[in-house]
Amino acid sequence: MTSSTAQIGVTGLAVMGSNLARNFARNGFTVAVHNRTTAKTTALVEEFGHEGSFVAAGSAKEFVDALERPRRLIIMVKAGEPTDAVIREFAPLLEPGDVIIDGGNAHFEDTRRREKELREQGLHFVGVGISGGEEGALLGPSIMPGGSEESYASLGPLLEKISAKASDGTPCTSHVGPDGAGHFVKMVHNGIEYADMQLIAEAYHLLREVAGYSPAKIAETFRAWNKGRLDSYLIEITAEVLAHTDAATGRPFVDVVADAAEQKGTGRWTVQIALDLGVPVSGIAEAVFARAVSGHGELRTAARGLSGPQAEPLSAEAADAFAAQVEQALYASKIVSYTQGFHQIQAGSEEYGWGVDPGAVASLWRGGCIIRAAFLDRIRAAYDARPELPSLLADAGFADEIGAAQHDWREVLVAAVRQGIPVPAFAASLAYYDALRSERLPAALTQGQRDFFGAHTYRRTDREGSYHTLWSGDRSEVRTD
Repeated sequence: MTSSTAQIGVTGLAVMGSNLARNFARNGFTVAVHNRTTAKTTALVEEFGHEGSFVAAGSAKEFVDALERPRRLIIMVKAGEPTDAVIREFAPLLEPGDVIIDGGNAHFEDTRRREKELREQGLHFVGVGISGGEEGALLGPSIMPGGSEESYASLGPLLEKISAKASDGTPCTSHVGPDGAGHFVKMVHNGIEYADMQLIAEAYHLLREVAGYSPAKIAETFRAWNKGRLDSYLIEITAEVLAHTDAATGRPFVDVVADAAEQKGTGRWTVQIALDLGVPVSGIAEAVFARAVSGHGELRTAARGLSGPQAEPLSAEAADAFAAQVEQALYASKIVSYTQGFHQIQAGSEEYGWGVDPGAVASLWRGGCIIRAAFLDRIRAAYDARPELPSLLADAGFADEIGAAQHDWREVLVAAVRQGIPVPAFAASLAYYDALRSERLPAALTQGQRDFFGAHTYRRTDREGSYHTLWSGDRSEVRTD
C-alpha cells in the first residue's frame, strides 16, 4: 500500500502539469504524480526525480492513498468535460474536508457549478487561475485561487511557496474570493493580455509603416521603452521577437510568420461576460476582433483591390518624433485596457458577491504572469488608497499622465488614418477615454429613437420619472412609472 506522505498531488502530466509538479518538488514538498498514461508518470520521475521527492501512482486509488489529510490534488487536464471526468473519477475516493483544485483555464461558471456540487459532498473545490505559461509553472507563476477560506488555509501556504515573488518579496498569490472568483480574475487577466498584445502590435505596425523603422530598429526602440514607464514582460519579449533573424532565410523573423493570430477562447469569454454584465471593455473587444480579422484570409484576399492612401515617408528626425508620440499613445492605451479590466473585475465581484479586492489582484499580477508590469505597483497603491475607486482614470496620478499624453495620442491616430494603418485598439481606447470625460453623450438621441419605434420610454434631465411620447398621436408626453 502507498504510504500517505505527499503534501500535494498533480494529475495530468502534460507540460504544464509536469512543470507544476516539479515546482512543488523543488520547493521541498513531496508530490504525488499521476497520469492516465502511466508511461508519462514514470518518465517524469525518471527524468526529474533528482529535483525532489515524488510518489508515482499508477491508479487513482494509489494517487489518493499517497496524499496526506486533508488531501490536496490538482487537476491539470483540458477544460470542460475532461475536467468533469477526472472529478467524477476522484471524488468518490475522497473524504470530507479534502480539496480538489482545478488549475486549468476553466470557465468560471463551470467552476461555480463544480464548487457547489462538491461542497454538497463535503469536499472543497478550488478553481485556480495560473499565469506564466510553461516557464512560470516551473519557476514561479502568478496564482489566482478561488474557493472557500478554509480551503485556502490548507492550500495557500503551498501556493505561496511556489508562486512568483514580486520585487518586494511578496508572493504573487492570495485568496481571490469564493467559488469562481479565481477563474474569473484569470479570465480578465487574459482579456487584458489580449489588449496589451494588440496595442503593442499596433505600435510596431505604426513604427514600421509610418516611421519607416526596420524590425531591428523597432526592437531597439522597445528595449529603450522597457527601461521606463512601459517596463513589462510583454514589451521585453517583443524586443526579443523583433530582433530575431530567421535562420533559414536570413530575413527578420517577424516577416516569415503568417499574419493570422490564433486564440484559445479566454479573450472571447472576457468580452462575452462583459456584455452580460454591461461593462464597456471596448479596447479588449477590439483586440479579440483584430485576431478574428487576421484569421479570415478569404475576406482579406477579396479586399486586396480596395483603394487607400499612399504612404508618406518621414524624415529621420520626424520619424523619431513620431516614435515618441507612439510611446505616449501606447502608454495611455495600456492604462485604458487595465482600467477596463479592473472595472469588469469589480462588476463581477458585485454581481456574484465575491468581495474581490482589486488592489490585491494588482499585487498578485506583479510577478510571474504575462501582463506583469512595473505600473501594477501604482495600480495597487491607487486601490489601496481608495478601495472604492470607480475607475483607474479617477486616480489623480493616472489622470494626469493620460491627460499629458492625449495630444500625442490623438496625433498618432490622425497619422494612422491618413496612412490607412488599422489601429482598432488605439482608437477604441481613445474613444473610451473621450466618452468617459464627455459631459453629454449622443445616447439621448438613442433613447429618443428607442421610444419612437418601441415605446421603450426615457428619462428627462429636468424632472424625475420615466416618460413616453405619443409619436403617432399629438406627440404629448405621458409619465409611465
